[in-house]
Amino acid sequence: MAKFPTGIVSVTFRKLSPADIVALVREAAMTHIEWGGDIHVPHGDLDTATEVGQLTRDAGLVNACYGSYYRLASDEPDSVTFSTILATAVALGAPVIRVWAGNRDSADATDEYIAAVAADAHRIAELAVAKGVRVAFEYHGGTITDNAAAVKRLLASANHPNLGTLWQPSVRASPADRLAALTTLLADVAHVHVFQWIGTDRIPLSEGVSEWRAYLAALNSVDRDVPLLLEFVENDDPAAFLRDAATLRGWLAEL
Repeated sequence: MAKFPTGIVSVTFRKLSPADIVALVREAAMTHIEWGGDIHVPHGDLDTATEVGQLTRDAGLVNACYGSYYRLASDEPDSVTFSTILATAVALGAPVIRVWAGNRDSADATDEYIAAVAADAHRIAELAVAKGVRVAFEYHGGTITDNAAAVKRLLASANHPNLGTLWQPSVRASPADRLAALTTLLADVAHVHVFQWIGTDRIPLSEGVSEWRAYLAALNSVDRDVPLLLEFVENDDPAAFLRDAATLRGWLAEL
């Protein structure tokens, strides 16, 4: 397997069916899919999870991750239990579950809140390891894993070897700060969400060539596979996805 297997985050195309997404990934000469828990593989729908997992494998592709919407330490009345999400990931055949580290920015999180999120992270990591599944935090605003220092703090507080993090370029940070964050998190990154935005405007990945070459150079120091998964392309257009996939393959060929 390649050091940097490539693929897609399925929520990039919420309006496409799983079969359409599988076909698109194959057309792009990619191999991995992070299936979203909102539309394509709903939480608790084990029949769909089983079907989509088999569909993926039959196409010669890999179920890279189950992109859940579980919120650590959430008391929302409609929240889904982690046990349900874990069962869905197992039915799908995903080796990693994405979770969200609470519902507030790290700057607004009290020590008590961070401790509650860490305790829940430890709890679910223990549940998941028994099923051979890893847990990784979404790296995102509106959570307490919105910067590298905050991720490191949560990982240390949760203190479980079955925890890691995803990474993506923060829209709030400069390219230099993004690279510094990725470098800080290299030992913990399960996979990377790949996109190029200006603010929240989606633009061709090729316009971030210098930025992404720096990220790839940093990742190249890691002695393991790190999937690179395209997400949220220009105009939500499959043609833009195919274009960005070709761009990413070209960069990887240069490493």
